[in-house]
Amino acid sequence: MTPRSGCPVSHTDYTRESEIYGHYALLDEEREAERFHFNDTTERGFWMLTRYEDVLAGFQNHANWTTAVRTALFPGSTIELFPQDLNGEEHQKFRRILNPFFSPAAVRRMEELAHSRCVELLEELAPQGHCNFVAEFAIRYPTDLFLVLMGLPVQDGDFFLPWTEEMFGCMLQGDLDGAAVPKAKILAYFQEAVDERRANPRDPAEDMVTRLVQAELDGEPLSDDTILTTCMSIMLAGLDTTRSALGYIFAHLARNDEDRALLIEEPERTRDAVEEFIRLYPLVIQAGREVQEAEDFRGLEMAPKDVVWLGIGSANRDPRKYEDPDRFVLGRPGLNQHLAFGAGPHRCLGMHLARLELAVVLEEWHKVIPHYRIKEGTELIERGSQLTLKDLELEWDV
Repeated sequence: MTPRSGCPVSHTDYTRESEIYGHYALLDEEREAERFHFNDTTERGFWMLTRYEDVLAGFQNHANWTTAVRTALFPGSTIELFPQDLNGEEHQKFRRILNPFFSPAAVRRMEELAHSRCVELLEELAPQGHCNFVAEFAIRYPTDLFLVLMGLPVQDGDFFLPWTEEMFGCMLQGDLDGAAVPKAKILAYFQEAVDERRANPRDPAEDMVTRLVQAELDGEPLSDDTILTTCMSIMLAGLDTTRSALGYIFAHLARNDEDRALLIEEPERTRDAVEEFIRLYPLVIQAGREVQEAEDFRGLEMAPKDVVWLGIGSANRDPRKYEDPDRFVLGRPGLNQHLAFGAGPHRCLGMHLARLELAVVLEEWHKVIPHYRIKEGTELIERGSQLTLKDLELEWDV
C-alpha cells in the first residue's frame, strides 16, 4: 500500500517506548499539523484519522471498514478474537450470547464482590508502605475479577497472571511465535474448565463458562475452539487495558494533589471522575479497520485492503471537540460523547465492567491510602502499541 498524492506521510513508530505522555504529544502534533496522514512504519502502512469528527465517522462506517484488521500497528495478527473478529449480523448474534454478563444490571451484581476483592488486596499492600502499582495491583485486580466473571477460582490468578503477562508482552511487540507458549497454557486452562462444565454444569445465568458451553448459534452449539477463543478474547480485551487506565490515573493523582484531594473529600464524584479520566487516558489509543470496497472518505481515496487507524487517543483530546482538552476537568460539557470505548456496533463489550473496576479502585484505595507519592528517582516510561506504564513505584507513610 502506498500513500496517495496530497496526503502527508508520517514516519512515527507508535510501537516504541517513550517517556510518560510521549505518545500523546506525538498524536497531538500530528492531529494539529494535518487532518490526515499516511503512516509508513508498517509493511502495509495505514491511513491515520486523528480528529474527533473523522474518528467517530470511521467507527460508524462499520459496513465497509471491518475488523478484518483490529489494530493498524499489527494488521497481520493471526490470533483470533471473538466477537471482535466478527462483523455484521454474525457479530450481533454472537454478542447476544455474551451481553447478559456485561449489561449494566449484570455489572451491578458484581459490585459488592468488586469492592471486597479490592479491599483484600489493599489490606495486603497498605502495611508495606510502597508498591509497584502497575505490577502488584493494577493488573492483579482486573485479573481476579475476570476469573470471578468466568466462574473460575480467584486463587488461580497466582499462576494465570504470569501467563497473561507473558502473552501481552509478546503480542504487543508483534512476537506471535513468543506468544504461542503462554497462549497454549491459557487455552489448556480454559479447556479444563470447559470439560468440567460439560460434566457438571452450573447456573448459566451466573457462570460464563457454562453459558458458553450451553449456548447455540444458528441452532448449533459452540465448538470448543470457539469457546476457548472467546474466553481468551475477553481476557485479552479486559486485563491489560484496565491496568493501563489505572496506571495513568494513579500517576496523575500522585502528581496532582488538588485532583486527589477532590476525590478524597467528595467520593461521590468518583464515577464522574472516571469518565473524565478515560477521556484523558483512554484504555486504547487506536482501533484498526480494513477497507472492503473502494471509497472516497472526505477526500481520501481508499482502496480495498487499505488499513485505517481510528485515533481514539487523539480524538479524545481534540480541541475542536473539548476545550482545554489536556486538562482534567470534572463536569466537562459533552464528556459522555468521548470515544474511549469506540462507537458503533463494535463498541467495547466490557465498558460497564471497566467503569466499575476503575471507580471501585478509586473509592477503596483513597479510603485506605489517601496520600501517596511517586518514589523519588522513578522513571516513568510508557510501553508502545497499547500504552501502559512499565513501572509506577508509589510510596506512602505507614
